[in-house]
Amino acid sequence: MASGAPSVYEYALLRVVPRVERGEQINAGVLVYSRQAGGVLRCAVHLDERRLLALDPGADVAGVRAALGAVAATCDGRGIGDEDPGRRFRWLTAPRSTIVQPGPVHCGLSEDPAAEADRLLRLLVR
Repeated sequence: MASGAPSVYEYALLRVVPRVERGEQINAGVLVYSRQAGGVLRCAVHLDERRLLALDPGADVAGVRAALGAVAATCDGRGIGDEDPGRRFRWLTAPRSTIVQPGPVHCGLSEDPAAEADRLLRLLVR
C-alpha cells in the first residue's frame, strides 16, 4: 500500500545461469526489501523457458522452476524459520554458485516499495 512518503528499498535480480562454466545468464526474477516501509519483502519471478533453452538445450527447466519457487517460499517466510524479512533478504542475496543466483544489491526510492517487485520484473526481466 502506498504510504505517500518515499521509502528506501533494496533489490536484486535473480539470474539463471544454466552452465556456470560459461557464465551466460538470463534474468528470471527480482527480490525487493524495504525496512523503512515496515519490512516489506517481495519476490516476483518469470522464467522465459525459450531463452533458457537457447542458452542450454539440456537445461533442467523443472529444476530451475523448483529453485525459483524455493526462493519465493523463503521470501514468504517458509522454510527458514522465524527469521525477519531483512535477514531473509540478506540470506537470499548472499553470493552463490548455483544455477539460480542473486545479482548485486541495488537501492531505490519509492512511495510504494511493495509494488516495486512487479515494476522491476516488467522492466528488467520480461
